[in-house]
Amino acid sequence: MRRLIILVFISLLFLGADEKIDESSQLILVSTNDWNTSSGVLQKYQKEGGQWYKIGDDVAIKVGENGLGWGIGLHKTPADAPYIKKEGDRRAPAGIFRLKNAFGYDALDIRYPYEEMSKDFHCVDDSDSKYYNKIVDSKKVKKDYNSYEVMEFDKNYYKYGLVVDHNPKAVPLKGSCIFLHIKSIPTMGCTAMSEEAMLELLKWLDPLKNPLIIQAPKGEIVDLLQQVGITLSL
Repeated sequence: MRRLIILVFISLLFLGADEKIDESSQLILVSTNDWNTSSGVLQKYQKEGGQWYKIGDDVAIKVGENGLGWGIGLHKTPADAPYIKKEGDRRAPAGIFRLKNAFGYDALDIRYPYEEMSKDFHCVDDSDSKYYNKIVDSKKVKKDYNSYEVMEFDKNYYKYGLVVDHNPKAVPLKGSCIFLHIKSIPTMGCTAMSEEAMLELLKWLDPLKNPLIIQAPKGEIVDLLQQVGITLSL
């Protein structure tokens, strides 16, 4: 009886974590050839009538200059993980992640939650700050950070973007300010694509479908899909 109670308790612990994952019916799948390459492919999938279907064409993307490293998200990180994402390593996070809000420089008529940015908005990458891994309006907070990204600048890199919910508990030094955004060259740790592809992605996303992003080298993709019960024809 005691063993049964323990098993039931463990099942309940995991039920809440898996519930929203099971409800997801939109998926962004990003794959690279290996851990150290900075180029890859983005594909969109949508679940209809209990089946997953590919949406649109493959999109060429760039990830971190040094490739990928296991991040903190909804997945199980292998015990023998070759690379673990950390602050400043120039690797984009691998794993399964929820998506937060979209953002940009100007108003955009889309279904997905969207926030206009300005030079006053900072994404904090200082691990000693209580705002670590958060986007804040610098005019409305007491600044306790020395390192940050300005969310609007002269180049169009953040003209349109999407926040990836990596390291949601803001564990110090485990990586911050992870986005999908516009860029044609490798990044400091984000995933980047053309402006056209970014806009198409934002217009497709539906918050009611609880979209997820899975990002990893090709050899890890099948296992990650299995973790969330998704079967695709790859």
